[in-house]
Amino acid sequence: MAKKGLWIALAVVAVIAVSLYGFVKGTYNDFVTLDEKVKSSWAQVENQLQRRYDLIPNLVETVKGYAKQEKDVFVEVTNARSKVGGAGTIPDKIQANNELSSALSRLLVVVENYPELKSNQNFLKLQDELAGTENRIATERRRYNEAVQGYNVKIRSFPANLLAGLFGFSQAAFFEAPAAAKTAPQVKF
Repeated sequence: MAKKGLWIALAVVAVIAVSLYGFVKGTYNDFVTLDEKVKSSWAQVENQLQRRYDLIPNLVETVKGYAKQEKDVFVEVTNARSKVGGAGTIPDKIQANNELSSALSRLLVVVENYPELKSNQNFLKLQDELAGTENRIATERRRYNEAVQGYNVKIRSFPANLLAGLFGFSQAAFFEAPAAAKTAPQVKF
């Protein structure tokens, strides 16, 4: 009788151990999968940011030919572009790209003062490329934030949150617009 009780206890312990192992393994693998989705989504954001980064010198040079007296705007765009190139962490990259977006908005407002530039075919093509890139960036930012949300929910949910800390998984940063983005730029004709 004592042997039968021992076997039952061992079976219960084995079932609990296998269940616990399955839970830990599954939860850890979910963390890894979601973390990789966040990284992949961020890579797509960076891909589109790089496209914009590459287009900016062409835009600036095209506008410079028409608007030589608007040096401050060009310096601001160039400085913002440099910050993007030097940003290392995701929050730094988000901040630098927000500054670049703001500088580009001001550059496009300057363009409104030069009607001959607005009708230039090269500028129009470049402006279309930049607008398309901005739309792609917005789409990729949304996808990145969705991936971050899924990942952050998983690592904050009980009982997975107990394992997240144990395995070193921490919350990812959302891509947030700067406060200045809440005010529409003024375009005057």
